[in-house]
Amino acid sequence: MTQQPTLKLVPGTLDLPSLVTCYRGGIGMVELDPASRSAVDAASDIVTRAAAGDAAVYGVNTGFGKLASTRIDAADTAALQRNLIRSHCCGVGDPLPDPVVRLVMLLKANSLARGASGVRWRVISQITDMLNAGLLPLIPGQGSVGASGDLAPLAHLTAAMMGEGRIRVHGETLDASDALARAGLEPVELGPKEGLGLINGTQVSNALALAGLFDAWRLACNALVTGALSSDALMASTAPFHEAIHALRGHLGQMDAARALRNLLQGSEIRESHRDNDTRVQDPYCLRCQPQVMGACLDQLRHAGHTLEIEANAVTDNPLVISESGEILSGGNFHAEPVAFAADQVALAVAEIGAITERRIATLVDPALNYGLPAFLSPKPGLNSGFMVAEITAAALMAENRQKAMPCSVDSTPTSANQEDHVSMACHGARRLVDMNRNLAQIVGIELVVGAQGVGFRAPLRTSPVLEGVIQALRSHVPALEDDRYLADELALARELVGAELVEEESVQLPAL
Repeated sequence: MTQQPTLKLVPGTLDLPSLVTCYRGGIGMVELDPASRSAVDAASDIVTRAAAGDAAVYGVNTGFGKLASTRIDAADTAALQRNLIRSHCCGVGDPLPDPVVRLVMLLKANSLARGASGVRWRVISQITDMLNAGLLPLIPGQGSVGASGDLAPLAHLTAAMMGEGRIRVHGETLDASDALARAGLEPVELGPKEGLGLINGTQVSNALALAGLFDAWRLACNALVTGALSSDALMASTAPFHEAIHALRGHLGQMDAARALRNLLQGSEIRESHRDNDTRVQDPYCLRCQPQVMGACLDQLRHAGHTLEIEANAVTDNPLVISESGEILSGGNFHAEPVAFAADQVALAVAEIGAITERRIATLVDPALNYGLPAFLSPKPGLNSGFMVAEITAAALMAENRQKAMPCSVDSTPTSANQEDHVSMACHGARRLVDMNRNLAQIVGIELVVGAQGVGFRAPLRTSPVLEGVIQALRSHVPALEDDRYLADELALARELVGAELVEEESVQLPAL
């Protein structure tokens, strides 16, 4: 068994490849860069002095939110932080998936280790120690409006660090105190500002948005594969994928998508059979405009990725400690508007990928459009319905994703007695991507099944070697359709297949995030 690599966490330097590796479970241990400790200690010392001083410092010796004018005695600062966490554990709904929780913890440690939050090294180490021991706090997915930080979900993370709430350990759910004890870890006791530093921040919103981005990117690449499969099944022209067309427009995503489609179809006997005698002057847009539509989606996803990578390395709690000047400054870095916009961008791309994919499925099953293939791709249509309702399922999922793609970032509502009077809604804006990607995976999975069925009718002509390999992988799970049979389980298997890599990126130069 290959040992998973250790990630040396140098605060502020996380990149998308490291984050996707963490999300996919490909990181063994996380090791904090010891060189960052001096900045952490310096900021913590400033907070400790402020807690003992006479000047009011928000969240250090005052209440929170609308209660910021209430002074707290120095002797009560520990109780203040403990009460803050307990009072904010108000999350509801299904727990976040374990891969997302891993990302949340990595992002939180990365932010705190920048040395501007005023927490002790011990607190940051508690996060990485738990992560390395496989201790993943049970974090309810609902309860954040994406401003003043992801307060409720991050409070559940912090409570677990304190030995309260629940923790998942390798699939088993335990009381947090028991889980910590099993791993040989002591519950952390919070000092001045540490509770506030832990629950302020955008890490839950950002982790969900990153997860949505990573899954959407993989599905976008696989939709190029299934789109190429459908193009060959429908005997479409590859002229619209010509490099010169896309160079004249200049969009990177469009050029990348066209190159991938050209490479995927390279060596297809089906394509060569009609290259010189195409009877259709132009193919439908769902075939001809794949580079333009898919390329625009790739560009959207890349732009979102750029924003989310910056956010992954940001310090987003409040107040912030400026060690150079000794100041503790209140601001608004906790407002997750950049994440909300990025999540909306991902949602738009996911909806559009599903929309154009569904149109190709509809074209494949329609005898008026599918260039000589049998109705609904059944060898004996009429007696059999073939893939009639599989296409309807794809249409239903496409419609659902269109509705879910409505922007969340414009839907602010005041909270906390109007102290937090404009919020981002980033957290559920990002969380909806989980459902949207699941829907998209099923749409692309259905295209995989019907595209392979369509290519089968072109025998003895064969598609490209790369696409033949994709069909063979499918056929080990899902046989070609002869007479009607129970399809639901096979469509679910196809969904799982497109959730992984259908082809190696390097083999056909699939776009890279």
